Amino acid sequence: MGGGEGQWTGADVTVVQTDTDAKDGQIKCPKCGSTDIQTNSRTGKLRCSFCRHEFEPQLLETEEDVSSLEGVRMGSGAQDRAADADDVITLKCESCGAEVVIDTASANQARCHWCRNMLSINHQVPNGAVPDAVLPFGVSKDDARAEIERFVGKRKFFAHPTFTREFTTKNICGVYFPYMIVDINAHDHLSGTGEVLIRSYSVKRGDSSETRYDADAYHVERDFDIAINDLTVEASVDKLNVSSSEKTTNIINSIMPFDTKNCVRYNANYLRGYTSEKRDVDVNNVRPLVATQAQDIARIAANETLAKYDRGIAWSGEAFDIKGESWLAAYLPVWLYSYLQVKGNKKLLHYVAVNARTKETMGSVPIDMTKLWIVSIAIEFFGLILALVLGSSLVGWDKKERWLLLLLGVVFFAIMYMRYRNSGARHTYENETQRSLSNVLAADEFIEHRKGLRNSRIEGANNTNLHGTGGGSILDGLL
Repeated sequence: MGGGEGQWTGADVTVVQTDTDAKDGQIKCPKCGSTDIQTNSRTGKLRCSFCRHEFEPQLLETEEDVSSLEGVRMGSGAQDRAADADDVITLKCESCGAEVVIDTASANQARCHWCRNMLSINHQVPNGAVPDAVLPFGVSKDDARAEIERFVGKRKFFAHPTFTREFTTKNICGVYFPYMIVDINAHDHLSGTGEVLIRSYSVKRGDSSETRYDADAYHVERDFDIAINDLTVEASVDKLNVSSSEKTTNIINSIMPFDTKNCVRYNANYLRGYTSEKRDVDVNNVRPLVATQAQDIARIAANETLAKYDRGIAWSGEAFDIKGESWLAAYLPVWLYSYLQVKGNKKLLHYVAVNARTKETMGSVPIDMTKLWIVSIAIEFFGLILALVLGSSLVGWDKKERWLLLLLGVVFFAIMYMRYRNSGARHTYENETQRSLSNVLAADEFIEHRKGLRNSRIEGANNTNLHGTGGGSILDGLL
């Protein structure tokens, strides 16, 4: 199972049934028997709307020692969706006997049209609508509105005037998005060359000087086991496409991580009052991405043992092997503001998203490009004048330094564009995912002393490189 490649067969996977004793139909308040139940977003508990009684969530009992995982374990809610699965399910109301139809493509609850009791789907259905776990909303709508208004308020100056005029947080929506939560037990072996800086100095080259470096080179190897807890990836084709030219879906990716340790057993009442997006990918669709991100996490974690190599490491070989993995399907909560920007025939759907557990907020704001260009050109012109003044004999700035002032406008434009659009925002899974190393073996053998090096980093340095930041490659067969 090296690197997580390939497809699984049913015999390869141990399925853990997570909807045992789940009951479709009425879920009643244990105090008064009402079926009118929803989430208290401030406590994360279920609350009866009739008697106001709150009751503790039912925890999902999946705790296990990740470092001892072998083979593949999968929650029953993460199993492959059936191609012919029916979205429409009919339940019989146990109070009045009426038959109630629920379209699980858009909802997992419906109210009986006769007795007004709420009916719920809690059994896992083969269309991916019912996951193993859910993380309740922990941020109220008012708090989310305040976060979005604060985020946009800091970006009003270059915001498109149409957006500024139409912006309102009254229409923000609480959404449960589908994710896969993965625990991984793996082994990694890295080998390459590292350099330790001995000294840096200047050498004359005509009228100018250049910096040179002396360094000691070592053959470096690291061999270790790694346990990765709750690596989380989107289980939606739309949200996996973080480089979309039509939607700023990277924004939703960037507000991770969630406190997934607080996930509870799925109960349809948690979804009441919110919308949800049904999972539309299977484990095998995201397995290559998970394997690549896990390998990135291991490579970055190895840097904790490489502090002395201040000029970096050039890894030439890596053997990453996944020994065991555990998969759960989950609904995780997001407060979402969206705005459709139309420019001629082009449309771009902007998002501002709030993690409904941590309040982490990120967004994309439409830019008034005319205004940004005018201000950037003005700053560029100011930089030109400043460069000419500082280049006079009275000031005596180095020629190379003063002409860097001509980049002022370009730098300002880039900073403002990134601040408003945030096209590079993403979840830094390599640092934010919980992991632990064990059985670490290290080899550091001196090779040679290198003199007169021109670069501040070792040639071919790659110990901080990532390979799992994009979602495009795994979408080829899905879009």
